[in-house]
Amino acid sequence: MTSIVKLEPLSGVMDETPLCYVLQVDDFHFLLDCGWDSLFDMQYIDRLRVWVPHIDAVLLTFPDQQHIGALPYLVGKCGLSCPIYATVPVYRMGQMFMYDWFQSYKNMEDFSIFTLDDVDQMFEKVQQVKYSQTVSLKGRGHGLQIVPLPAGHMIGGTIWRISKMGEEEIVYAVDFNHKKERHLNGCSFESIARPSLLITDAFNMDFNQSRRKARDELLLTNIIQTLRNGGNCLIVVDTAGRVLELVQLLDQLWHNPEAGLLVYALVMMNCVAFNVVEFAKSQVEWMSDKILRSFQEGRNNPFQFRHMQLCHSLAELTRIRQPKVVLASHMDMESGFSRQLFLEWCIDPRNSVIFTSRSRAGTLAYRLIQMASNNTRSSRKITLEVKRRVLLEGSELDEYWREKKQKEQKATRARLEAQRRVNRKEQTMDEEGESSDEENIIDDKLSELPYDVMYDFVVRMETQAAKGNKRLQPTFRHIEEKVKWDDYGEIIHADHYAAAEGAQRAVEIIRERNPNDPEMPVLLMDVSEEEMPTKCLRIVQNLEVVCRLELIDFEGRSDSESIKKILHFSKPKQVIIVHGNPESTELLADYCRKSLGLPKEKVFTPKLGEVVDATIESHIYQVKLSDSIMSSLKFAKAKEDVELAWVDARVVIRESGVCEDFTIPEPSVRNESLKMLYATADNTYLDVLHPGEIPPHKTVFVNEPKLSNLKQIFMLNGFQAEFVNGNLIINNAIALRKNEAGNLCMEGAACSTYFAVRDLIYKQFAII
Repeated sequence: MTSIVKLEPLSGVMDETPLCYVLQVDDFHFLLDCGWDSLFDMQYIDRLRVWVPHIDAVLLTFPDQQHIGALPYLVGKCGLSCPIYATVPVYRMGQMFMYDWFQSYKNMEDFSIFTLDDVDQMFEKVQQVKYSQTVSLKGRGHGLQIVPLPAGHMIGGTIWRISKMGEEEIVYAVDFNHKKERHLNGCSFESIARPSLLITDAFNMDFNQSRRKARDELLLTNIIQTLRNGGNCLIVVDTAGRVLELVQLLDQLWHNPEAGLLVYALVMMNCVAFNVVEFAKSQVEWMSDKILRSFQEGRNNPFQFRHMQLCHSLAELTRIRQPKVVLASHMDMESGFSRQLFLEWCIDPRNSVIFTSRSRAGTLAYRLIQMASNNTRSSRKITLEVKRRVLLEGSELDEYWREKKQKEQKATRARLEAQRRVNRKEQTMDEEGESSDEENIIDDKLSELPYDVMYDFVVRMETQAAKGNKRLQPTFRHIEEKVKWDDYGEIIHADHYAAAEGAQRAVEIIRERNPNDPEMPVLLMDVSEEEMPTKCLRIVQNLEVVCRLELIDFEGRSDSESIKKILHFSKPKQVIIVHGNPESTELLADYCRKSLGLPKEKVFTPKLGEVVDATIESHIYQVKLSDSIMSSLKFAKAKEDVELAWVDARVVIRESGVCEDFTIPEPSVRNESLKMLYATADNTYLDVLHPGEIPPHKTVFVNEPKLSNLKQIFMLNGFQAEFVNGNLIINNAIALRKNEAGNLCMEGAACSTYFAVRDLIYKQFAII
């Protein structure tokens, strides 16, 4: 590949942190994924923030937080404005992941790192694509093409293939799964052969997977044992990715009479459970061939569940009979219903918690998985910070209403005062001549007030010439309320009814928590007009985990042996290994060197912030042309949109840019690796040579015309042309042929025809 190719990892190398990489192809910069997790590492965001002005496009592979989590913050808080490319399911399910993530934190604390508006703003920039659709980039990416290919693992999962105008390819393939599952087909590497660069992960290189049948049996055994012992089973899942595989499996198990599970409840629980299922129903064409065939032949939608119930709150869950199986988000258990249910159920030995995926170190899920693997009682005591959002009560509630009422009164007085100032500036007119427009404005203002307001006395003194010597007495101002009509009758304001829906849910919660409260009517009256006031509590709680813990692998990633076979089949020329601990990364790198026969310098295992130069051609450099050079060049047109010129110049490095940047003390806002990527382009120039210093060079003819094409050109210009024994004979005087080296040879007498033919041939070349 003759382009300049560099990659800088911002996260997700030599560990299991979220994935995020900057890929440079010439002057164009891709952001490959942009994940985040519940630890909310702001140093990672600082590294990203430096790149925001330079990112030209974002490529998303999967819809979960590990791949898109930081994008709402970058778009909403850092001003990222480039296009974002993702498949339709990644767009839809990505919204569900981010909504559920935000709401899970909002339910237990005052979360302000990003907002739902940031999430919506981010997804407005997403350009949805389909598998195998070729997308041609514009601007600095002219000539670049990206193609999404199926990756398995999650619905809409993508392997990205990047190419430039027929050159060799760059393939970004992480977290893929080659195996066919219940709801998804596996990934396909058939269209990927000998890429110039493969960027892949080593996450599963040192992890031994059990067979699918064994995993299913282990899951069913754990569930049945827990339920028959009278306990509840918590299955920790994600929001809208791998959970679809599990709900398919469990709904089928519940439908089997031999399993004996019909008497138990099966629940899917997160803040957007209903929307997740509805989106899954509408994306059957992105699923496995078996599901698609079943839908086309019998109109059987696999996500029209027969036994699965959907819950969005703990109040809804309490109304479902026990014992029960609950699939709750999130995977790391740092937030969401999985954490809340664990705090309630971990103290009962009859209950069980099943983890379906590994988690990053430092999370609650990681600590519990370690407990499950150690299987010792002495290590089952943990200390947790518990965050809860509770209703205000007593004096705190009174103070809240008092402050809220004062704010509303202050805002009302400010609006009325502003209206009076406007009225004083208008010309005085008779009451009968006042415009209906002014009355409408006052009507609208009064309709906004939540309670009656006493007006200040306003006395208008008219001049003696107009009203004589009569004084008006102070009175209360009264304006008759006018009912507005249109062609369909009285106008209905939707805002008057929207507030009641949110209040109705608050009323239900109060009734559940205080069924016998004598002051219930008064409280319900207040709630019907106002939002429920709450506060956030943080307490440190010591727990002894006595419930059963089990890790059953439902991650849906290719195992180490399959990864090796896929690499052997695709035979990449260079490999960059990301996203894996040091041991697994070295395992994959060693395989590439020994089994694939790649040189050591062609297998890269970068560290955080290390820039990988994957440019194949060593003589390629990026330089800037000075104005004096540009004005002296003579361009020759080679193709429709290509012009060439011969340059004789001197390379000059100007004293600006990087040399000054190196003087900035640490910590510096500008990343060192960013200097490396831009050092050549920012400071290396071509400057004019003195005429005596310009060396001579042979004339270069750029083009490879075929004799058959030349025949057509000569005939169009009035010449007689025909082939005789492989030679092109023109006007029975000139012979054109190609020798073994592919050079065009011309033979004939030096006559007018000879020179006319030569001039016409010259026009087919760009001569520099």
